[in-house]
Amino acid sequence: MTDNNSTGRIEPPLAETEAETLAGSLDRQRATFAWKTAGLDAEALAVKLGSSAITLGGLLKHLAGVEDIYFSWRLWVRDPGTPWNTVDWENDRDWDWRTAANDSPEDLYRLWNDAAARSRISLAEALDNGGLDQLLPAAGGEVGSLRRMLIDLIEEYARHVGHADLIRESIDGLVGEDPPAET
Repeated sequence: MTDNNSTGRIEPPLAETEAETLAGSLDRQRATFAWKTAGLDAEALAVKLGSSAITLGGLLKHLAGVEDIYFSWRLWVRDPGTPWNTVDWENDRDWDWRTAANDSPEDLYRLWNDAAARSRISLAEALDNGGLDQLLPAAGGEVGSLRRMLIDLIEEYARHVGHADLIRESIDGLVGEDPPAET
């Protein structure tokens, strides 16, 4: 993450390498998501809007899974670990969304934070061992570059940050694009 402005907000670097810019953009999305989901109890993490089944708790668990699956299985064809490797995804595609309501806020926050931390380490390893142009193993049947994987992750986060923004505003009125500077 890069703090390159006077506000102290997380932003991608303004003029660094492509890899640093993409990683910085992903970290900005992570920081905004963390802010939009922070400090809530189980009741707030289960709030839904309208007919949508999306909750902040579901987003935390879903994005933890996205982090672990992308940065272990898709990047290295490594076991993503529990709980992801114990799920019958063929028969329960919404497992992460559905089961989040059974998890405590502490477990959901820990699951997501730990997954994001592992992902940062895995990304640094990948960048050191082939850079953005490297083709990833065909774990999912399709071969693509690390660059494409990062763009897909930024898109995934951006979409879900929008969901989190709307849900959080309905809970306590929290609005804004960026987390406030640390004080």
